[in-house]
Amino acid sequence: MSIGVRVQSILKKLLVAFVLLFVFAGFLSGSVYWWWFKAPYQVVADVEYGRRGDKPLIMDVYQPPSPNGAGVVLVVSGSWKSSESSVQPFLFAPFVRRGYTIFAVRHISQPECLVGDIVDDMHRSVRFIRYHAATYGVDPNRIGVIGGSSGGHLSLMLGTRGGPGDQDAEDEIDRQSSEVQCVACFYPPTDLLNLGSSTENLGDGGPPKSFRKSFGPRGETIEQWKVLGRELSPIYHITPRMPPTFIVHGDADTLVPLDQSQRFADAVNELNAKGDSRDSVAIKLDIRSGKGHGWPTMILDIPRFADWFDQHLSTKN
Repeated sequence: MSIGVRVQSILKKLLVAFVLLFVFAGFLSGSVYWWWFKAPYQVVADVEYGRRGDKPLIMDVYQPPSPNGAGVVLVVSGSWKSSESSVQPFLFAPFVRRGYTIFAVRHISQPECLVGDIVDDMHRSVRFIRYHAATYGVDPNRIGVIGGSSGGHLSLMLGTRGGPGDQDAEDEIDRQSSEVQCVACFYPPTDLLNLGSSTENLGDGGPPKSFRKSFGPRGETIEQWKVLGRELSPIYHITPRMPPTFIVHGDADTLVPLDQSQRFADAVNELNAKGDSRDSVAIKLDIRSGKGHGWPTMILDIPRFADWFDQHLSTKN
């Protein structure tokens, strides 16, 4: 065989290999796109779960074709602001594909609504879901919550402060419990009284500098802020009744430093060390090296969140 023929044969094989590789890459990317962006669901939009003054509080309910009986509250919040445009179904596709019913809960944004009132409205959303559990085909004792940043803060507020409703309330929804049975979140503020190296820390012991109006009159004096900041900080409300909690945080986050999640996890572990191992709170903190306040590949952590929920929200638990 001449050198020219050999070269042609090699080039032909390389071309075939390249075409096959191209086809495989296209198939793989198409499969990933289908899995992430085309998860099947039916949506019940604009469900009113309460009111704040004259404004409705809204959630959207995403129902999978094969429900597993568990519900997931997606706290739609960043910087304690919330909007319809922030609800992106592909972000919770792994949950939908596993049969979770998603409740994408929105709130009235700060500074129009104070952060303390937003926390109250998150409790209201869980009470509403629990009251209407049969309507949406979910078990009222299998409700979890996910969120990021301020959504993570609100998720942990539900995890640490969820509790019985007011049995004397006229509204039957307000008589329901706001407890959740599982939490997973990204880079949550956990201690508003100790902001550490955060770019939001003015060093005067007060609220985060960009959100001072969002805490109302009680955030204007240090004496009152010490009380309010403690009320609104999950780290001060850790109890043995806390649900299993999974946090993912980058170690290069300057807005919400990793220290916020580390001290929270340490406090849970300290509580566990003092109690009965059979009653210990499941806590997991995954640290992402070199990552800040959000990163492109964090979407790959969503299936890990779903794994956490599979582990702790199954019918066995």
